Amino acid sequence: MCGIAGKIYLNSESITPNEILTMGDAIAHRGPDDRGIYISDNQKVGLINRRLSIIDLSDKGHMPMSYRTKYVITYNGEIYNFKEQKRLLKREGYKFQSETDTEVILALYDKYKINCLKYLRGMFVFAIYDKQNQILFLARDRIGKKPLKYFFNNQVFIFASELKAILTQKEIKKEVDWQAIGEYLTYGYIPSPKTGFLNINKLEPGSYLILDLKNKDMKKVRYWDPDFREKLDLSESDWQKSIIAKLRESVRLRMVSDVPIGAFLSGGIDSSTVVALMAQNSTKPVNTFTIGFKDKNLDESKYAENIANLYHTNHHTLIAEPENIDILPDLARMYEEPYADASNVVTYMVSKLAKKYVTVILNGDGGDENFVGYERYRRVQRDFIIDKYLSPFKSPLSSGTDLLAKMTNSKTIIKYSKFFNKSMLPFWSRYGSYIQYFKTKEFSKMKNSVLTGKKPFEEIQKVFDELYGVDPRDRALYWDLTRYLPEDLLVKVDIASMAVGLEARSPFLDQELIELACKIPFSLKYKNGEYKYILKKAIKGLVPDENVYRRKVGFTIPLDQWFEGSLNSYASSILLAKNSFVSSIFKKTYIKDMLSKHSKSNDFGPRLWSLLSLELWHKAYFNQ
Repeated sequence: MCGIAGKIYLNSESITPNEILTMGDAIAHRGPDDRGIYISDNQKVGLINRRLSIIDLSDKGHMPMSYRTKYVITYNGEIYNFKEQKRLLKREGYKFQSETDTEVILALYDKYKINCLKYLRGMFVFAIYDKQNQILFLARDRIGKKPLKYFFNNQVFIFASELKAILTQKEIKKEVDWQAIGEYLTYGYIPSPKTGFLNINKLEPGSYLILDLKNKDMKKVRYWDPDFREKLDLSESDWQKSIIAKLRESVRLRMVSDVPIGAFLSGGIDSSTVVALMAQNSTKPVNTFTIGFKDKNLDESKYAENIANLYHTNHHTLIAEPENIDILPDLARMYEEPYADASNVVTYMVSKLAKKYVTVILNGDGGDENFVGYERYRRVQRDFIIDKYLSPFKSPLSSGTDLLAKMTNSKTIIKYSKFFNKSMLPFWSRYGSYIQYFKTKEFSKMKNSVLTGKKPFEEIQKVFDELYGVDPRDRALYWDLTRYLPEDLLVKVDIASMAVGLEARSPFLDQELIELACKIPFSLKYKNGEYKYILKKAIKGLVPDENVYRRKVGFTIPLDQWFEGSLNSYASSILLAKNSFVSSIFKKTYIKDMLSKHSKSNDFGPRLWSLLSLELWHKAYFNQ
């Protein structure tokens, strides 16, 4: 696991070591164990790597790594099937100097060129400089576990694991991308390729870039996409066997490490399953880590302790307090893009805790997206049924309840009127309303013209339209798997873990498991009002029913409570300050109104948090 960066001049300028070293210093936290740079003979290509040693701790794993004097690579990630690929390559005469997966990637590239991606099973971002063909080949893993951001203006190409490295370069002029801010206020994160900084992009998951140095040309290609079109007709019993077999394999592959390993454990279905399978695959007790809260209604630690006791893990718990808001400015700098998911606070805290004991951590990320774990899918299922069976009646029901609402002024009738009016909207628009932060009507209250004219859910509509013919419920899953997961959840864990030099691995995000889950009918993922139906059946006997059939709490901080206490006054001091950035978006009276009216029954927590995070991001990167 590492941090990577590079710079390629396509004009008359030459790379200097200082330019490259400065980029590496900005992401040193991603790789505290080693540093290496490469500058081409003509001084047009510069690469740097900051290494966190996980496999083959010797100097033979040093990067950037050269191969056959033809190629140089800087790489971040883990290839879980590298030993298998290495054996196959050896049969064809390939020789290796190290025990690293890095060298295997280079050999696969030598044999297959860009088609080497077909043979890589894991999480990765890498850049290979092909000297003979004068190209730079950059690729990101299928689901987007590892990040890659870049700047290109036809004169210079700059890339890095994090924006922090790119921003050190003289060619970069920091400007706010207002279109991206609109996306952020809608979703709570910025979907690729935008970043929040004008002209700096991030490579989409399952994609690669080719920079042709001779022709000064760049092209981007998507090489993988989850496919929901093909469904398998298997019995529930066969599905259970297939799911648990693939999960066992996925966990086993991710336990290969030359450094101490552990697991995040919330006590929910996904993390509990991972810990159970780790324990069954280990001769030593597994190290497990969780975050707790003093409020028993929010605290999940007892469920984590159930699993820890059952599988005799070395368990560690940290209690999160409202006073932990002191770390928010640092988190805004770490996350480097506007980011509204409040669970990054506890993720960072539990990562710091885990790093005291281990260097590699497994987690349950991806279980909700693969097997339908979110509450919003109850609404998705309802909408699907209404559209399928009540379509001819929606218009008269909407008109009829509208009329009754005006005649009776009944709250119940008004509620049904709103519901049937909403049912007239396209499926994609209804789904967008279930996941948005600021409601569509709130954009009309914004002061910036770029935002007030924003059409809601343009990106969701585009995605749903491209998947024409696919079950609309699976289209919603596709959105979560290709947008929400990589741009929100995986960013959260990557930044929090790498900030402390911890590698995070996700068995539920194994490409073969994802591809298997895509073939499962939606009706087996959500059945009889039960989320994760088929997964729960598959893990029966592995995880106690008390953990499986319990209310989902979610791994985050209690914003509704914290905004009633010290967080409210802290947010007020930031958001209502003179010349605050968010006051260029909303009138201060509107922000003040949310702060004063916030309560558990009138919860502005997520929206206030998103504005606070946006303000702290702007202060970190533009008020310097």
